[in-house]
Amino acid sequence: MKRPDLKTLLIGALAGLTAALLVLGASMQPSFFSALLYTASALPILIVGLGWGNAAGISAVVTGAALGAVLISPSFALIMTLVTLLPAGWLSHLANLARPASELGGPDHLLAWYPLSDILLHLCGLVTLAVIVIGVMIGYGPDITDPIVDLLITSVKQQQPEFMPDPAATAQTKSLILLMLPAVQGGMWVSMLFAAYYFAVRIVAASGQGLRPREDIPSSLRMNRNSIFIFLAGLAACFFGGVPALVGATVIGTFGAGFMLSGFASLHFRTRGKDWRIPALILCYLASILMLLPALLILVLGLSDTRKAIALTPAKDADTSKQSDTKI
Repeated sequence: MKRPDLKTLLIGALAGLTAALLVLGASMQPSFFSALLYTASALPILIVGLGWGNAAGISAVVTGAALGAVLISPSFALIMTLVTLLPAGWLSHLANLARPASELGGPDHLLAWYPLSDILLHLCGLVTLAVIVIGVMIGYGPDITDPIVDLLITSVKQQQPEFMPDPAATAQTKSLILLMLPAVQGGMWVSMLFAAYYFAVRIVAASGQGLRPREDIPSSLRMNRNSIFIFLAGLAACFFGGVPALVGATVIGTFGAGFMLSGFASLHFRTRGKDWRIPALILCYLASILMLLPALLILVLGLSDTRKAIALTPAKDADTSKQSDTKI
């Protein structure tokens, strides 16, 4: 194994410092802007991991976690690591994995890169684990969500004194909010981290530093077939109530976001070459944000199109006459 040089480790440490500062800035911004800063904090880790390899990625993660522990607290560092640093470092590691295509039945002169579908599967799993661990750390449960519903009802009563909420409907709303929060949070974080991965790949590719070839996302971004069983298991767990229901809701949110991402990618691929492509895509995005039914249709599209696309590139010692980028 090649021993990492000091320059690589320093580049990784600088990326970790940048990520830690972005997270600190996000923690001081109680607004939507904080979510953007949290997402941006994954970019330095992804960029150094994709461009300089595992040593730089590990150095970035360790540096960022250590700074978080020293500047704020160990619990803050743990949350930062679970939410941002570890997923970014692991995604960059997976993206750089490659092996001879001949091991998969392909040509001898090509390399097969780790499938994007499996990278997305790992991302969904990591975010699920992070949401569950953070939920345990903060003691997530009705004690946290019920006051939110009570505050909302009180606000409505102040505006409409004649409003008399039904106790049964109130209890049902509290149960729904309890399950919705981890699902929505997990789904949003999967989407944001994948967006960070997408931009990091483009930045590294533009710099010429990237190890992995840039892929055609609309044709290659699909969920692994095994993800369907995990999604269905999460759906079934919601009917058991209690902790299993909370875990199941988290799985539905994270893996549902993965299927929606693959659904949008499939939609981009299917509409290529169409004159009405741009307005149709804009309409689909807006409708999915504002209404539930279009979002469910995109989710179903992602569920119906699961496959594994493997990027192939010439090996370094391949004959120049055989060098061409293909996919299987």
